[in-house]
Amino acid sequence: MDPLLTFGPPLVAALVRVVGATLRLRAEGVEALTPSWAAARPLIYCVWHGRILMVPWLNARLRGSHGARTVSVLTSRSRDGSLMGDYVRRFGLDVIRGSSSRGGAEALRALKTEVEAGRDVALAPDGPRGPRGQLGSGVIALAALTGAPVVPLGFAANPAWHLSSWDAFQIPVPFARAAVVFGAMTSIERGVDRERARKEIQRSLDEATTAADRLVSA
Repeated sequence: MDPLLTFGPPLVAALVRVVGATLRLRAEGVEALTPSWAAARPLIYCVWHGRILMVPWLNARLRGSHGARTVSVLTSRSRDGSLMGDYVRRFGLDVIRGSSSRGGAEALRALKTEVEAGRDVALAPDGPRGPRGQLGSGVIALAALTGAPVVPLGFAANPAWHLSSWDAFQIPVPFARAAVVFGAMTSIERGVDRERARKEIQRSLDEATTAADRLVSA
């Protein structure tokens, strides 16, 4: 038995629920998504790896308050991916295993199947090892193949701890100010210049994250 795999996810999930209940949360861009949620039109969410901790809790909260839909989350095939997968399941999310570094094609096919079945998906496009803030090509390929729009998701908390990891992983302090910002939905046509589209989505995700940072710093 691996103690970390056994006890880590339930403990972290419990702590996140406790911290989440204390956060002073602001949400922007939700209204633009509610028609897609109501019509069950699939969306592709992307969020930087360093800001993923609270996203499962946010999805659970928005499901209850705004009718958001459960998402399927991409995690890597590594031990860290196993930990993350068990963690997000505790908030009612589904898990797809794979990454850009291992099993990438398999993960893309699985994500495509999920989207074509009408389900929302979420991924960290700079994971699992970076470079930080560098959007991989997978999200662009998925959007072009399925026609589902990409939704940048920025999250921030202040004050927060930042780990000395490649992604500067953010952990909100209890009672912190917090913000989630959903950027504009962007569709990717099959014949589009994918490098140009990649840069546009990366810029949109940076802008959503910066907007969230500003909201908690004001």
